Amino acid sequence: MRVKAWRIEEGFGLDNVRMVELADPEPGPGQVVVGVRACSLNFRDTVVVKGFYGRAVKAPVVLLSDGAGEVLAVGAGVTRVKVGDRVCGTFFQGWMDGDPTDATAATALGGSLDGMLSEKVLLSAEGVVRFPDHLSYEEASTLPCAALTAWNALFRSGGLRPGSSVLTLGTGGVSVFALQFARMAGARVISTSSSDAKLERMAAMGADTLVNYKSTPEWDKPVRAATGGVGVDHVVEVGGAGTLATSLKAVRRAGHIALIGVVAGMGEVDPRPVFLKSVRMEGIYVGSRAMFDEMNRAISLSGLKPVIDRVFGFGEVPAAFAHMGSGAHFGKICVSVG
Repeated sequence: MRVKAWRIEEGFGLDNVRMVELADPEPGPGQVVVGVRACSLNFRDTVVVKGFYGRAVKAPVVLLSDGAGEVLAVGAGVTRVKVGDRVCGTFFQGWMDGDPTDATAATALGGSLDGMLSEKVLLSAEGVVRFPDHLSYEEASTLPCAALTAWNALFRSGGLRPGSSVLTLGTGGVSVFALQFARMAGARVISTSSSDAKLERMAAMGADTLVNYKSTPEWDKPVRAATGGVGVDHVVEVGGAGTLATSLKAVRRAGHIALIGVVAGMGEVDPRPVFLKSVRMEGIYVGSRAMFDEMNRAISLSGLKPVIDRVFGFGEVPAAFAHMGSGAHFGKICVSVG
């Protein structure tokens, strides 16, 4: 028997994304086979497809880090999960807890390792987590990268407390999850976007202050004004060099910036505001399995539901990538697998 999967072939680029047939996986000791039901896209996946992710990615590789499904088979010695469990794969198959290492960084799905965009996947039994019962497979598929990155940024890295202020940039998956988690924790949220319509949706979800960065290029000014001239406690910085200089103006003295992405592009940043304002900056590269379990407990207790923009069919993967590239989405883009 063969299983269908989507992978990037030699040469990279969306034109080289192909549906292929692979051998039906069988679990060895310490492994599980998961029947994938849904996957979700991240900005990182578009970088992988374009061949810009670095030497860690060697085509051909099955795409996407994020997916959810049902355990179909377990190998010898597996006790963490059983057949029938609804699970997500962890972004890093080898990062259980503690600090990341070079070894754990080499275990990323959809990059160093084949990803989740397949009818069946073979995973480490240590690299899966049960997801909250109230979530669908599509909703659960949004958790491994975007949700966990936002959770790590706010709680593990940021130590978010009730009453704190949080600045989110844009309305992609990480930023929308950051808004949801911050409001869940009793924090104030300032949200930015180039779209007034998207800002209205952020307001409906609980954002306290809205800033259109297109009509207000110096968006740090309304952010500081909304915080009494002091600046925000936390910035969920997904833009990279294109936005970091303004984020450094928007954050308070001794505030916290979680560095997550490069959506706004690469470039140079003046480091002086970092030490002159005693800003604490930390790079966030998703999170560990322990963080995932912690986040899932909070999601279960709160009843939080991920925001899904659109669900594409398994045969529509190129269209899903094109939709992400358009920037028209709000929240997460998913692919239904089976």
